[in-house]
Amino acid sequence: MTTATQQAAPDEAARRGLRRDAVENRQRLLTAARLVFAVHGVEAGVEEVAHEAGVGVGTLYRRFPTKDALIAELVRELLGEVIAIAERALTVPGGRGLERYLYEIGAAQEANRGCLSRLWSDETTVPLRARARALMAELLADAQQHGTVRDDATLTDIDLLFWALRGILEASGAKPTAAWRRHVALTVAGLRPSAEKLSEPPLRSLPKSPART
Repeated sequence: MTTATQQAAPDEAARRGLRRDAVENRQRLLTAARLVFAVHGVEAGVEEVAHEAGVGVGTLYRRFPTKDALIAELVRELLGEVIAIAERALTVPGGRGLERYLYEIGAAQEANRGCLSRLWSDETTVPLRARARALMAELLADAQQHGTVRDDATLTDIDLLFWALRGILEASGAKPTAAWRRHVALTVAGLRPSAEKLSEPPLRSLPKSPART
């Protein structure tokens, strides 16, 4: 005779399988969206994302009810990566963490260039952005304390680099790596201590981030 426990076991296994499939589909969709938006921009349709992921549009909408929700999740994941990069960089000795951070952030932005317009303006990730900026401030302070970055450099100067990288990534086509790495190298060189004062004063803040698309 089949017991209730024996009947429940296959049902639970089926539910676990469904949950696993849902998790895998979600990750496939995020990976596909990252690729599609990087190539075609966030103007690309969700149909392209679903096709790239190998799932139906209905599956996409079950995981992400709107395109905006999909983009917001990409931004949340990218900010999580930004935070992890900064935390690792803080362990680099001798005030070299900021330089390591800038190069790793460049690579992360390249991989996620389709959603950079939302990185610092998405309304759902305010706490993550605050954490990321706090870590950036720590990295800058550490570099200045160790004499690897000039004393008059500010956090806003790092923001300017992010803006510049976004423009380079958007203008450099399918192979932007050499261009953004060259720009980071020039920026790092310009941040090194110098007896010569900068001709322009630091910015207290940047204008509002360009409107998201």
